[in-house]
Amino acid sequence: MRPNLLDPLFAPAASLPGVGPKTGKLLDRLLVEASGQDASRGTSHARVVDLLFHLPHATVDRRNRPKIADAPLDQIVTIEAKVVDHQPPGPRSKAPYKVLVEDETGDILLVFFLANPQWIERSLPLGETRWVSGKLELWDGHRQMVHPDRVLDAAGLAKLPPVEPVYGLTEGLYQKILSKAIAAALTRLPVLPEWHRYEAVELPNMLSFGEALKRVHEPQDPADIAPMSPARLRLAYDELLAHQLSLMLVRASMRQRGGRAHEERGEIAAKIAAALPFALTGAQVQAREDIRRDLTAPTRMLRLLQGDVGSGKTVVALFAMAHVVEAGRQAALMAPTEILARQHYEGMAGLTGAAGLRLALLTGRDKASERARTLAALAAGEIDIVIGTHALFQEAVSFRDLGLAIVDEQHRFGVHQRLALGEKGAAVDILVMTATPIPRTLVLSYFGDMDISTLREKPPGRQSIDTRALPLDRLDEVIERLAEAIASGARAYWVCPLVAESEELDVAAAEERFDLLSQFFGNKVGLVHGKMKAQDKDRAMARFATGETQILVATTVIEVGVDVPEATIIIIEHAERFGLAQLHQLRGRVGRGSAKSSCVLLYKTPLGETAKARINVMRETQDGFLIAEEDLRLRGEGEVLGTRQSGAPGFRLAQLDVHGDLLALARAEAQQVMSANPKLEGEAGQALRLLLYLFERDAAVKLLQAG
Repeated sequence: MRPNLLDPLFAPAASLPGVGPKTGKLLDRLLVEASGQDASRGTSHARVVDLLFHLPHATVDRRNRPKIADAPLDQIVTIEAKVVDHQPPGPRSKAPYKVLVEDETGDILLVFFLANPQWIERSLPLGETRWVSGKLELWDGHRQMVHPDRVLDAAGLAKLPPVEPVYGLTEGLYQKILSKAIAAALTRLPVLPEWHRYEAVELPNMLSFGEALKRVHEPQDPADIAPMSPARLRLAYDELLAHQLSLMLVRASMRQRGGRAHEERGEIAAKIAAALPFALTGAQVQAREDIRRDLTAPTRMLRLLQGDVGSGKTVVALFAMAHVVEAGRQAALMAPTEILARQHYEGMAGLTGAAGLRLALLTGRDKASERARTLAALAAGEIDIVIGTHALFQEAVSFRDLGLAIVDEQHRFGVHQRLALGEKGAAVDILVMTATPIPRTLVLSYFGDMDISTLREKPPGRQSIDTRALPLDRLDEVIERLAEAIASGARAYWVCPLVAESEELDVAAAEERFDLLSQFFGNKVGLVHGKMKAQDKDRAMARFATGETQILVATTVIEVGVDVPEATIIIIEHAERFGLAQLHQLRGRVGRGSAKSSCVLLYKTPLGETAKARINVMRETQDGFLIAEEDLRLRGEGEVLGTRQSGAPGFRLAQLDVHGDLLALARAEAQQVMSANPKLEGEAGQALRLLLYLFERDAAVKLLQAG
């Protein structure tokens, strides 16, 4: 149970004074729906803590209070002046309402378009002194301020924050309303005990957690909200510590519950090896050995297998599953999409058949009778290996004896989903695979609870890919070159842009490009996008795989795992809108066969600095690990792993591209805690439990109670 001390923070934001139902809905949209968090936490309502964790991204400095003659132009100034003249527009005139104000050094015209005359007369009474704050401009040789941000009397000035925070908004929500809600949220912040042992942490000018939150929301200086300010460092560090500690508790709990040693003679593995058309790379052999050692040990395996595009992770996974099956247990592989699950199934069917393994596929759209048969066979132990989507961890799915759960593209699932699959059997070993090479800081933050195997070598026969970049206005030329390639039998992907965050717009862009290419290539063009029915998607993929269509127009649904070795060309439109890791993933769809492959990046001019840097990196290297480090440097962690929509730990107060160095510090402190107080007991332990609840790492605390 969450400690009562934190209850005020987890109350609905709509319960705060001044936040009615209408503002409450806008806060839900801003703080929950837009951040993609409702899926992972099971509620779509914003809470007080969500407001507190919504940090400002800029400030308005209202400390500059000069005389009129000294006031700089095109900057925010706050000026004390006497109201000397009102100049209302004539009846039916569209001219602005003007008010002349002055001090002993000069005067300013305040200009109001489409304004409410009563409000102006009330706020700026003739002969009275008022403070006005806004941007000063020169118009026709006269100083003016259009729509001042603030018009205040002496009492209003006393309440004016010298530095105002500026927050991200959603349509219909205004800075003033959001600032008031956050001010009300700050009053609900309880006094929290200190959870750090100061000798373990060396942060400059260490503030308490509560002081740090107040400093960021009530800055006295614009520097207070900077990512490296003492307040931001403290908040980021707390979030990273909560995360590292929760990962270690998960790990300790798995270790504590013990595993089962899987003994194998290697007979099934030998049959698979004999059926393979190639020899394993050194990296594959090493990874296979790491996993074999884990599986034969009496502790539970929790290992990340990361490799670049096409480094051969699936084969390593198959050997792991064969090991467990030979020891008399079952294995499951969970993929993020049906396309990928089906592809794993088809790719493994030949090898499992040769080795005498019983393989099944379970997805969300199996017919009811078919599904019932698969579930019964799984429960009876008549299936050795099952491949599926997240349908695998639904309650209806039970195994006779699950020994190994493999999760593909882990960052698309949250830790809780990984654990849910691990609960499907007694002491299930877990292997996580990703084809997104992950920078070191992100490996620590997302997979800090795991041992890691890395595949850096490409299997023999993998071709290097010729990568070129061209402006979009040379589209005709690209289509001409494509026509030559298609005439000689080539197959090509044409990837359409990521349009803002709207799947509808992505689809529209893909359909438009499909129509254009169909005019040139007729029925040789296929289309696949995320809004299509699953069977239509599969049919389009199958027609491309068999060569019935030679060009596949697609949105980014083809990004991960699609495997058509005959495809040798990929054209990525609006490449400037994609992140580096995503461009690299997409490029990895070609270069899978023996023929020479090429990738064309089409971009819209003029290119911004970041987009230019990304495209240069793509042209210079095909090393996914190098690309991942660059991507983190250029963009920040949320986008690198695509976690904004995925329930993985997209941090709210920490920015890994800026605060990455704090991660090692947080990890070291979490390790000290785990060796000194693994059950989080006593006063120090209670404070750390509060930290875990505050950052919603409840699952980790529950493990403590269960263990």
